[in-house]
Amino acid sequence: MSHAISPLAQPFPALPAIAGATPRIARAGYKDWGRCDLTFVELAEGTAVAGVFTRNICCSSEVDLGRQNVGQGRARALVVNAGNSNAFTGYRGREAVEAIMDQVAGHIGCPREQVFVSSTGVIGVPLPKDKARAGIEAALQAKPCTWQDAANTIGTTDTFAKGATATAMVGGVKVTLSAIIKGSGMIAPDMATMLGYVFTDAAVDPAFLQACLSDANQRTFSCITVDSDTSTSDTVLAFATGAAGNAPLVSADSPGADAFAAALHDVCRQLAHLVVRDGEGAQKFIAVAVSGAVSDESARRVGLAIANSPLVKTAIAGEDANWGRVVMAVGKAGEPADRDRLSIGFGGTWAARQGQPLPDYDEAPVAAHLKGQEISIEVDLGLGEGRATVWTCDLTHGYIAINADYRS
Repeated sequence: MSHAISPLAQPFPALPAIAGATPRIARAGYKDWGRCDLTFVELAEGTAVAGVFTRNICCSSEVDLGRQNVGQGRARALVVNAGNSNAFTGYRGREAVEAIMDQVAGHIGCPREQVFVSSTGVIGVPLPKDKARAGIEAALQAKPCTWQDAANTIGTTDTFAKGATATAMVGGVKVTLSAIIKGSGMIAPDMATMLGYVFTDAAVDPAFLQACLSDANQRTFSCITVDSDTSTSDTVLAFATGAAGNAPLVSADSPGADAFAAALHDVCRQLAHLVVRDGEGAQKFIAVAVSGAVSDESARRVGLAIANSPLVKTAIAGEDANWGRVVMAVGKAGEPADRDRLSIGFGGTWAARQGQPLPDYDEAPVAAHLKGQEISIEVDLGLGEGRATVWTCDLTHGYIAINADYRS
């Protein structure tokens, strides 16, 4: 954690323990910041795993190996390193990850493919193997900790710890989800500079867990942006220990499958919003709601064009209802749009309809809305039924200050 706490911060919720998932933390000293920087979660035998990963081509070995190993569907451990992303580090970086996997697998007594590793921090510095080995050894001996301890440990430029929880009834059995995430800058689909982990005691078949997570990701993590930069390390993993004892969810037709999928989506949406609320330098949380597009995916792309526009984001930072900048962003999105059908509003007040400014447009309620911390931009393309909501934050001097001296 660093810098002043975001004005958009939310308090860390009371996250229930998840049977079959035991978090521990330790100090490996990847960065000289006097705090724990290694999180280790031991998972019960038979735990199902699913994952979604960055599409950045220069991704880390952790992402490569995670993507490769998630297909076998089972996990026994998670290790998260903070302070060093181990990305763009060649064979030395890969060897460091494999050494961590081997060390943990040897301790637990499982195949190394069931050990998942994530790293976050500065790019281009190989993860020091000696620090990793000593850090893992300390984590293996550490007492179990809370999810809040784990959330604090995985942060980098985050200003507050982030967590979310939900429950669902599955075939008469209550299942619980607890989740943590880190992310603050270099945030854009697909996905954000973020590492997110969802733990549930539900019994879920790995293939169905993957289907649920991929769907939730498309409507949550892939709909947020802080600065349009897609990181090298982004990972979201879901682990289902099965300890709740429900009949395993194997498909959308399983009793309670819809309730579980809704709970997973809810947790992912909460986490996605928290990442945006901790956007570097952010003062305002912005929801961009696009309707009337030719498809939901087209609406999402238009929303992201608006949300990624520095001109839109700086106007919001300056509390300026400059809807012309929204018109510009719609027009550059590369998606179907018609200037003469376009409508734009702020906070529920339309400024322009059907391609023209409203003759009786009163800017006073819009100006009042923009003074708040929760901003909404509405865009109706007038072309079809497609709709999507994208979440972002404003662009302030604080963003530049944080990123101008990131490595020092």
